Amino acid sequence: MIRRCRDDERAAILALVNAAAQAYHGVIPADRWHEPYMPAQELDEELAAGVEFWGYEAGGQLVGVMGIQPVRDVDLIRHAYVAPEAQRRGIGGALLEHLLARIDGRVLVGTWAAAQWAVDFYLRHGFAQAGPELTARLLREYWSIPERQIATSVVLERELADR
Repeated sequence: MIRRCRDDERAAILALVNAAAQAYHGVIPADRWHEPYMPAQELDEELAAGVEFWGYEAGGQLVGVMGIQPVRDVDLIRHAYVAPEAQRRGIGGALLEHLLARIDGRVLVGTWAAAQWAVDFYLRHGFAQAGPELTARLLREYWSIPERQIATSVVLERELADR
């Protein structure tokens, strides 16, 4: 079942994100890795900035989360994570398609360049990878991230037709 995450699920969201983000350890630049990957204050800041989290529930448990954030003329897909034990079962794809069905227009996703599995996931779902110059411009325009992260990230985009 896919549904909006509730306020009382912050601890579950953090646990899921931080467990799934272990895949980045040793892959992304060492100076960008920290433990926990997403502290509670960062989640609070993301929610305050308008990120709306949706969850995939199975067996009464949250096993996947994905956020959507409208920023000016685009929608950003943010913080897409599936619990390690539930990966490779279509949960991420189901969450993504659910969110895309709610959007008209341009959708952007930023992820680590070294996380090839994440890049491949979005390519399989109809996104196109932006070139390096466009990536840097988009990251500066739509995200609030440090220059080091801009230098080590990619942006993928998809244009959705009016529904």
